[in-house]
Amino acid sequence: MGIARSNRRHSAQPKPSRRGESPAQHLNNSNSLNFTIDSDFEQGRKVQTQIIELIERSGFNEGGVFAIKLALEEAMINAIKHGNRLAPGKKVHVQAKVDAERAEIIIEDQGPGFDRSSVPDPTSEENICKCSGRGILLMEAYMSSVKWTNKGRRVTMVKENEK
Repeated sequence: MGIARSNRRHSAQPKPSRRGESPAQHLNNSNSLNFTIDSDFEQGRKVQTQIIELIERSGFNEGGVFAIKLALEEAMINAIKHGNRLAPGKKVHVQAKVDAERAEIIIEDQGPGFDRSSVPDPTSEENICKCSGRGILLMEAYMSSVKWTNKGRRVTMVKENEK
């Protein structure tokens, strides 16, 4: 199964891809992408590449592209590694809606979820030397807004374009 492309709107859900293949993608219109991938970092990187290409084509400046790229990578890693715990049978759903004014990216995993308020502050003295725990902080620092829903399994990130 490869990448499905169309200029028409699709009401059907994207079909999952097989491990090692390109992520399943449906192009709803010229500024909206939808993916369903396995809990696989390589598939996640392919999704990130396509979303960043759309963001660049939409006229985001260099700082905006960098911010989205960083937050998107952190969110994808969190969904695959921490949310789905690399379980081969669990999927990650990704939606991106991008225009010249803003980018909205929604990532949802099939893990148990988490409570954002219970995540330790990586800048506090007891956590400053830990090697992990900074992804959420970076996402929230670089995006215009970050919202956690569905018991922490879904993150909605928005970046306003600062032309």
